[in-house]
Amino acid sequence: MEHTSRTERYRRERSRSKRRARRRLATSAVIVAFFALACMLWISYNGGMFDRGTGLAGTGDEHAAGNGGAGTALPGGTDKGADAADASPSESHARPGDGDEGGKTGTASGKPDDAGTTPAAGSPGTQGGQAGDAEAAMDDPERVHITFTGDVIFAGNVEAVLRRNGYDFPYKHVRPFLEDADLTVANLETPITERGEAAIKEYAYRSSPKALPDFRQAGFDVVNLANNHILDYGTVGLLDTFDHLDKAGIQWFGAGRDIDEAFRPVILDVKGTKIAFLGFSKVVPTESWKAGNNHPGVADTYALKKPLEAIRNAKKQADLVIVVVHWGVERQDTPEKYQKDFAREYIDAGADLVVGGHPHVLQGFESYKEKWIAYSLGNFIFTMNENPKTWETVILQASCSKTDGCALRAVPVLTRLADPQPMAAEEASKLYRRLTDISFGAEIGEGGIVRNKSASTQQTAVLPNPTR
Repeated sequence: MEHTSRTERYRRERSRSKRRARRRLATSAVIVAFFALACMLWISYNGGMFDRGTGLAGTGDEHAAGNGGAGTALPGGTDKGADAADASPSESHARPGDGDEGGKTGTASGKPDDAGTTPAAGSPGTQGGQAGDAEAAMDDPERVHITFTGDVIFAGNVEAVLRRNGYDFPYKHVRPFLEDADLTVANLETPITERGEAAIKEYAYRSSPKALPDFRQAGFDVVNLANNHILDYGTVGLLDTFDHLDKAGIQWFGAGRDIDEAFRPVILDVKGTKIAFLGFSKVVPTESWKAGNNHPGVADTYALKKPLEAIRNAKKQADLVIVVVHWGVERQDTPEKYQKDFAREYIDAGADLVVGGHPHVLQGFESYKEKWIAYSLGNFIFTMNENPKTWETVILQASCSKTDGCALRAVPVLTRLADPQPMAAEEASKLYRRLTDISFGAEIGEGGIVRNKSASTQQTAVLPNPTR
């Protein structure tokens, strides 16, 4: 009897245990289903993880000299896809390899094919537009999306990283931001050469031609050469750089075989909009680095007469003029007075956008006469030091129209030794706040949109932001 009772109690307890287990399983299933539904609704509302401004950032600093090795260039560049026929170089600055520029992965509106709805900047006449105008403006065939990065080298300890991990290593986490713009622009702060003698200076760089094919393949179309490293290996290194870039199908500006070429713009026709690029340097190690009559060198901006003349002439030939300038004090996150003065002179002469570099840290933004100035983008692919500010950068996205200028979005990136990666949301928010603090009458919203604090109609835009 006792045995039967214990057996029955055991069976009843076992039955109760099974019922409890089934209830727990059912409850868990409901929770999982609810969580999955919430995630789908959140993704649908936000348009993907990156569409709310979780961005990227760049890295590096100017502290390691290096030599380049031999290598091959990418003949004729790469076919960037859908809009290739719509973006051809102007005759004003044609070079070997021209004609392969233009539309990159995606549709004529500049968005990636698989990224869903990725609105561009505002509609004509709204000076960049409101967020509500962005979707309508995305289909504007005249609007051009241009991506800018900070300083780039392939030398020193960067070279060691590339040899170890492959020359495509720096682009693994940021490639969509580079590929999916109509044009992608960098400051190339190194000669591309295997020849020449190092200049007598603290840091002299020389990068291998082996780096260029992957650089081009990652999406870079145009580079500025007006800087304080491009002649680190003398005139022969500069001339080699021209040749290697031409073979790779990469346009260049800011230097030349003589003064006329150095101050001549690269003009690209994209979606029916002619865009002129000019590069100037206020940081030149010696007088011999300046381009002259029958003398190769960089376009300098110590005096303003020649740069302003170049801007005015470019404005006669193009719808938009973009100036990339090398200036300021290294590791200082506020611009010098002359930077503000020069930027305004450039805009008064006809520049539509001014983008700076050289300090190796981010500097702020300013709007002047409804045109934008980005004082410094910091480093993108560069050697690394102990200063955390040199690890922060932005990929600057500009959405430009011949009728209403450019709207800007800053995509935060953290870059450590040639490995730029997207910033996490919390770090990105901190960078937006820091950039706002060091800007002039401008603020950077949570989506990275750069807008004018005081304007009643704020300049804003939702720019292509890949989700893959």
